[in-house]
Amino acid sequence: MFEQHSLNPARGAADTAAFDAGLKRHMLSVYNYMASGVLLTGIVALLVASTPALYQPIFGTPLKWVVMLAPLAFVFLFSFRIEKMSASTAQTLFWVFSGLMGLSLASVFLVFTGASIAQTFFVTAVMFLSMSLYGYTTGRDLSKVGSFLVMGLIGVVLASLVNLFLQSGALQLVVSIVGVIVFTGLTAWDTQNIKSQYAAHHGHETNSKLAVFGALSLYLNFVNLFQMLLNLMGQREE
Repeated sequence: MFEQHSLNPARGAADTAAFDAGLKRHMLSVYNYMASGVLLTGIVALLVASTPALYQPIFGTPLKWVVMLAPLAFVFLFSFRIEKMSASTAQTLFWVFSGLMGLSLASVFLVFTGASIAQTFFVTAVMFLSMSLYGYTTGRDLSKVGSFLVMGLIGVVLASLVNLFLQSGALQLVVSIVGVIVFTGLTAWDTQNIKSQYAAHHGHETNSKLAVFGALSLYLNFVNLFQMLLNLMGQREE
C-alpha cells in the first residue's frame, strides 16, 4: 500500500503568514535603525554647531578634512567587513558612523538658516518615504535601473570629492541635481534589495547584520538626498 503525499494548503498558508510576519519585523528593524541613526546625526550636528568650543577646533583647522572623509572610510569598512562582523559589532559601528556624520554635517547648521533646514528635511522625508514605499510594494524588478544608479552614484561621489578642492558653484549645481535623481532612485532600489535579501532560514545573527547594513544603505540615501536638496533649495545665513 502506497502512502499518498499531497500538499497541505493550511500548512502552506501558515508558512507564508510566518514568512510575511518575519519580513515585516525585519523591515521594521531596518527602519528603526535608520531613523535612530538620522536622529543621532541630527543631535550631534546641532550640538556641535551650537557650541563654538566644539566647531571652531574642527572647521577652523585641517581637522575638518578628517571629519569630512571619515564617514566615507566607515562605508568602505562596512562594505568589505560586514560578513565577518558580529551583529553587535555592526550595530556599534553604525552608531559610531552616525555620530561621525553628525560632526561632518554640523557645518550645515552654520551655513543654512534653521527654517530652510527644517523645510528641506520635511521635503526629503516625504520623497524618501514615497520612494521606499514604492520599492517595497512594486512588482517591477529594479535591478536594471539599479546598475545605472550605481554608475551615477560613483560619478556623484567623484565629482563631490573633486569639488571639495575646486569649490565650483556650477559643478555643485550639477552634482546636486544629478544627486537628487540618483539618491531618490537608490532609495527604491535599496528597499527592494533589503526585502529580497531577507530569508527566514538565515537565522537571527545573519538577518540582524542584514538589518544594520540595510539601514546604513537607506540612511546614506536619506542624508545625501537631504544635502543635495539643501544645496538646491536651502537659504544661506547672511
